[in-house]
Amino acid sequence: MCGRPEIRPGLGKDQPGGVVYFVSGGSMTLKTIRLELARDHDFPNGSPARGYEMRAPLTPEGHIDAEGWRKNRDACRVTRFWEGEGEESGHLRHTRGGTWAFHYDLKGDPDDDELGYKFESHVFNEGEYVSIREHDGALRTFRVVTVR
Repeated sequence: MCGRPEIRPGLGKDQPGGVVYFVSGGSMTLKTIRLELARDHDFPNGSPARGYEMRAPLTPEGHIDAEGWRKNRDACRVTRFWEGEGEESGHLRHTRGGTWAFHYDLKGDPDDDELGYKFESHVFNEGEYVSIREHDGALRTFRVVTVR
């Protein structure tokens, strides 16, 4: 397969809450992480209708697993949902500088990326908060609602 690992979903009976992807040479559990807009001046109660759902490998502590991402990057997807706008689908990307980003533009334009603020040090456990610099340049905070 052109030097790329074969990725195919498995049942994951021994990995509750995750999807096991069998990669040539082993397996990796990818978690589905739902982020919802936390409260801010525009949304004092936050908004469950605005956020992201991403699939990524996590360490046992809840950090994004860079090595797992490298082995499964095609399966690491993100969907942005925002009330009143259409959904956007893309990929989780790890930049040369170590920043994590959501990438939507198929032509590779990095200006289209939404950057995760210090994603490399944040944990993605339920109840935690993370920030994302969105298309419009605004830095917004999101609550980790579910990790499964």
